[in-house]
Amino acid sequence: MNYLEFEKPLAEIEGKAEELRAMARKTEGMNVEKEAAALDKKAADMLRDMYKTLDPWRKCQVARHPDRPHCKDYIEALFSEFTTLAGDRNFAEDHAIMGGLARFNDQPVVVIGQEKGSDTKTRIERNFGMARPEGYRKAIRLMELADRFRLPVITLVDTPGAYPGKGAEERGQSEAIARCTQKCLEIGVPLISVVIGEGGSGGAVALASANRVAMLEHSIYSVITPEGCASILWKDAERMKEAAMALRLTAQDLLKLGIIDRIITEPLGGAQRNKADVIQNVGKEIGAMLKELSGKKSAELVKERRQKFLSMGSTGLAA
Repeated sequence: MNYLEFEKPLAEIEGKAEELRAMARKTEGMNVEKEAAALDKKAADMLRDMYKTLDPWRKCQVARHPDRPHCKDYIEALFSEFTTLAGDRNFAEDHAIMGGLARFNDQPVVVIGQEKGSDTKTRIERNFGMARPEGYRKAIRLMELADRFRLPVITLVDTPGAYPGKGAEERGQSEAIARCTQKCLEIGVPLISVVIGEGGSGGAVALASANRVAMLEHSIYSVITPEGCASILWKDAERMKEAAMALRLTAQDLLKLGIIDRIITEPLGGAQRNKADVIQNVGKEIGAMLKELSGKKSAELVKERRQKFLSMGSTGLAA
């Protein structure tokens, strides 16, 4: 288990319980289960208290946890017959965005998601989930394919933002993001997005301009990272906690603001503590959202989607 900074007291207690059990395994006749069980209870109570009162900055840390299930995990668990479609037919294949044809509960769909990678090698290969222009152009190609064959589109959002490198800018990063967002608003099929970790900047909006947008309980969705916001506003990245509070980037605030439509619950301690449960919860909510949108005509879906985004900003939060 990788523990976050604020989870260190919890790590100590869980570590002590494991040490006791390890000693008992090595020493015949030694019974420490009562003491270990008491430590387990103390750890469970501490975990419950910690996650009951997570502030926005701590939610950012949980959303970025390296052990959270990523796009690839969800696709492997929830979709069958997944067939990868690669390349933008213009420049290159971008491994930060994966997508293709699949079946969800035996229904043909197109699934697109941002994949961060799970170890050093795959994180470098996937560019830490930060897509380049060709990634967004690949997403556009897949959405056009879905529209042509009347297939629902499901997107899984998990990115700190679009890649800000020189080459990406030279190849039209902002134009690619804008066109991908435009394509989301144009297609006449159900479009569902789930923010499974970080929803950062236009890199996330390009895949999340959907009829239904859901967020995991401890995920985040914002126009900029707290560190980036602090650097721009106060020239001090160390004020990221203050920025995280001001950005209203938590799922709970965004539901109140009408930016998202629903929150998907996570296991106690975050998605990283029980991947199977959180993937199952996401699958149930995707099924429910698809059911809500089934039977609607193309014009109705497009109108509803556009109206959803035009009305954003009409609801505010008290400071």
